[in-house]
This record gives sequence, structure tokens and C-alpha cells, in this order.
Amino acid sequence: MAAVTHTKTVRAAGGVPWRAAAGVEVALVYRPRYGDWTLPKGKLEKHEHPLVAAVREVCEETGITGVPQLRLPTIRYLTGEPDVEKLVDFWSMRVRADAGHEPDDEIAEVRWVPLAQAASQLSYKHDRGVVATFARLPRITAEVALVRHAYAGSRHAWHGPDRLRPVDSVGHDQAAKLTAVLEVLAPDRIVAASPQRCRETVLPLAEKVGLPVKVDAAFDEDANDGVAGAAAALMALAAEGGSTVICSQGKVIPPLLRLLRPAGASTVEDFDTHKGTGWLLGIAGTTVVGVDRLDP
Repeated sequence: MAAVTHTKTVRAAGGVPWRAAAGVEVALVYRPRYGDWTLPKGKLEKHEHPLVAAVREVCEETGITGVPQLRLPTIRYLTGEPDVEKLVDFWSMRVRADAGHEPDDEIAEVRWVPLAQAASQLSYKHDRGVVATFARLPRITAEVALVRHAYAGSRHAWHGPDRLRPVDSVGHDQAAKLTAVLEVLAPDRIVAASPQRCRETVLPLAEKVGLPVKVDAAFDEDANDGVAGAAAALMALAAEGGSTVICSQGKVIPPLLRLLRPAGASTVEDFDTHKGTGWLLGIAGTTVVGVDRLDP
């Protein structure tokens, strides 16, 4: 009988950093150890969220601080070690800052390449597939993180007005984990629905990045204009450009996302959102191009 082998999967994450020059350019890296041109990426640290790892690794390998926008294809490949494969998650990333990278033993060169020439520069077919997907996308003009408030105990156990029900100890832990993920989006603005638990969920993020929390009742469950009003408010924020974090409620988020009709979703249930989790929306003009679940 043949021996049963168990493949070990190593998790990694990276990005396609891009900038607008005469046209769109993407950043590639040259690794002298392997003699290859590839996309910036690296292994996850223990308990690290893939999105956080992607931003960190891109920065370490290129000096670029990127803001993640859309999830790109996940790739798998054998590493050359016996029974070990690598799984790499990728996101497109607009460049927020570029400090440059001094050549070292790991990365000898970072090169900005016109998008149309990137495929011929890359050494691996799987990298070319990631870039080909990116090339087919419209240019993203805004990122919106839409999250549900953290756990706030039971509505029935709270004896005061429901809008004043606070986040409890479990919720504070959820908010801390959510903050670690949302921070890499470098938000330009933070918005919350009226209930106290919504404000408290994003308050740690606001304190960390030095922004106020703006309250917008359009994202309340009982808002006068309903889901249509929430959609209009979200798209108005997206029209300002940059990155926005919005904290809303469980009865708002699924129908709101269904109304915005991002590609690949057909039912409201596709957008069920647990407390302390959410979605990253990549928006091009007035179109939601894609959504990626954020589950810290």
C-alpha cells in the first residue's frame, strides 16, 4: 500500500502596487536568490490577518505603503520542499507613500513597469495571471470598509434605550481585532450609525488614526429613507475619494450590499455579516466593482 502524504500549506500574502504615471504602472521585485521577477509578497506572521500581512510585506519588500482595494486571485504552488505548498492571497493596492527600498540580499531591485509590459517581465505564469486580472479592472477611485458593530450583549437584557446599549467585553475584543485590520486602509474618514455600539466599535480606530467619528443616521436600522438612503449616503462618501470606514447594523448591511449589486452576488443572504466583521468595497466612480469579506 502506498504511503499517505499530507501536504503542508504555508500562508502568504502580497499585492499589486500601482500608480498612475503616463499610464498605469505596477511595482515588481527582483530576488537575487532565485534570479526571478515577481510580485511583492511574504509569509504571514503568527495570528496575522492576510490583509495586514499583504500591506506589511509590500512595504518591507518595496518601501511602498499601499492601501488595499480589491482582492485578486489567490495562487497556490509547490515550494520545492517535500509536500509543502504555498497559498498566496493578493490585493490591488494604490500607493499612499513610497519611501524607496535599499537593495539587500532578499530584494535587489524594485522596478516600476508599465502595466502592458508587466507580463513579459514576470518570471511565473501564476504572477502573470494575477496581473492580468488586475489589468481587466476599472480604476478604483474609492475604498469603503462597511462593518457591523461589535457584540453589545442582549437587547432583552438591556433595560435602557436600545440606542444607548454599549459594547460589552466581548465586543471590545472584537473592536480591537477589527481595528488592526481597518488601520491598514488608512481611512480618510470614519462614519457610524447613531447607536452607541456603532460609535464604540470604531472609536479605537478613530483614536489610533487621529480622526473623529461622524454620526450619520442614514446607516441606522430605522432610518427614514431606508436602505436606499444608506446606499446614497455610502456612494456620496465614496465620491469624496480615498478610504472610508462605515459602521452600521445587521439589518442594514446585507440589503444595502445587495442593492449596490457588486459582481458575483445574487441574494441578500450572500451578505450576512456577523458582529465585529464586515466588507471591503472597491468602487470605480458610481460602480461597486467588488467586495471582500473582512473577518478579523
